[in-house]
Amino acid sequence: MLLANTERNPGGPLRPDWFEAVAVNTPAAERRAATLTTRRSVKKVWQAAWLVNAIRCIDLTTLAGDDTPHRVERLCAKARQPLAPRIMEGLGLERLTTGAVCVYPTMVGTAVRALAGTGIPVASVATGFPAGLMPLKLRLEEIRYAVAEGADEIDIVITRAHVLDGNWAALHDEVAQMREACGPAHLKAILATGDLKTLRNVYKASMVAMQAGADFIKTSTGKEGVNATLPVSLVMVRAIRDYGERTGWRVGFKPAGGMKTAKDALAWQILMKEELGEAWLSPALFRLGASSMLADIERQLEHFVTGRYAASSRHALA
Repeated sequence: MLLANTERNPGGPLRPDWFEAVAVNTPAAERRAATLTTRRSVKKVWQAAWLVNAIRCIDLTTLAGDDTPHRVERLCAKARQPLAPRIMEGLGLERLTTGAVCVYPTMVGTAVRALAGTGIPVASVATGFPAGLMPLKLRLEEIRYAVAEGADEIDIVITRAHVLDGNWAALHDEVAQMREACGPAHLKAILATGDLKTLRNVYKASMVAMQAGADFIKTSTGKEGVNATLPVSLVMVRAIRDYGERTGWRVGFKPAGGMKTAKDALAWQILMKEELGEAWLSPALFRLGASSMLADIERQLEHFVTGRYAASSRHALA
């Protein structure tokens, strides 16, 4: 798919006619998702290249209640050097970083200082993450605080009740105000798809968030009972495709939660390539919210380089 614009999605007015009549065939979506990895095989040097690309697209994240500046600094060190030097040398790589580091607002300043001069963006969750059940005024102030601390990207959470009630005007207004509060920082709209009940709701929420100016749409907070799945992701990326065909604007996609293996990294990249094209295999339009996945990717790449699997203790923790 060729789109004219590569700048930020500006959003626009709410257009219910773009999504109200859309139906989603759930069994068909599940069948399509199930065949993604069986129809395409990625092996040997090609697999290594895809796994390196996955690292470029990872939002390395810590969102724990016991986060400390030291933990965030350690995470940033891993973002700067996600692979051990011996693996980098074996792959013939001189420099590789993750797509971003994602933290709570109070840890943004620490991350900004730790990543100074690297070009690695700092992302911050905001708006009452993960539930979002705070007054809108306070959620907007949290965005402004994170941006003032130096965040380049803001991962917001929507009010799920707006989707469940079909109150699309309220959802559009909420996301539009959040986009305005972000200023120059890119907005990633977390839909919390595990709470939205139906794939049709997922499609509608995706379209409304993009109409309101979201730069990315993201599956989950990672805190729901069900997080990123391939059928849900398929519906979201097709909404991105439909939006792009109507407007010419490119919107990014971020699956998050539940993805832990190198095999998962390959599956989501195959989805992006087949449904949206190679442009969406770049961190500018695709992120993986799956920090634990990095350990398995590093393990697989060491096997590619050396022919053997290393003990997990040989790899630095993210």
